[in-house]
Amino acid sequence: MLSHDQLVSALPGLRRYALMLVRHPDLADELVQETALKALARAETFRGEASAATWLHRVLYHVFLDERRTHAGRLEPVELVDDDVMAAWRDDAYTVDPAQVVASAETRDELLESLARLPDAYRSAVLLHDVEGLTATDVAVAQEISLPAAKQRIRRGRAMLVTALDGAPERRVALKGVPMRCWDARELVGDYLDDELPDERRAVLETHLLRCPTCPGLYSSLVGVRAALGALRDRDTVVPVQLADRIRLRSGADVTG
Repeated sequence: MLSHDQLVSALPGLRRYALMLVRHPDLADELVQETALKALARAETFRGEASAATWLHRVLYHVFLDERRTHAGRLEPVELVDDDVMAAWRDDAYTVDPAQVVASAETRDELLESLARLPDAYRSAVLLHDVEGLTATDVAVAQEISLPAAKQRIRRGRAMLVTALDGAPERRVALKGVPMRCWDARELVGDYLDDELPDERRAVLETHLLRCPTCPGLYSSLVGVRAALGALRDRDTVVPVQLADRIRLRSGADVTG
């Protein structure tokens, strides 16, 4: 059974892991809180077959996936990796600038930005193994996959991260003078569309959208898709007469208006 002390001891690592998954302190705190509540509710199911930390990271990972599913409507295909990246790594002629990659990796913002480009399952595997120090076996337990699959996710995740870091200098040049990181801007677009941003935050985001070479296309696409979805709402829709009659007979209510 999971003890209170085991949960408290694991909280710093859980919070660090959550923050690198969602890149926002408030969202990370909510993720850790939900994880703690679920873990305490299921404390008797912890049998000690893995360490308490591994078990708790497993709970957090699945809470994270549930949140992604709720907001995105679906999860990205787990084993669908960046085909271009993996094809490049299979090419004997492919290489990167190691000095630049390491320099980018040692720059916290660029490392986090590059990590954010990895698919969720691969980012999680790399974070669990290389940041939190879990073994590949622990990663397999946390993600509920086989050991070979866990090793593959760690290996491919690292490869994707190196490729992303190799492109960091070009992204930095393209975004020179642009306020706000792309990741942060894209996190705010939903609130911007719903007119829920404070004026100061709105102004910074609008400046970013004016100057960024990549975000305007994404924003325009979101606006267009949202408009198309709104068009599905037929304001002249009426309840079919037969359905209205059935409901009226059961409830005595007038449902035709």
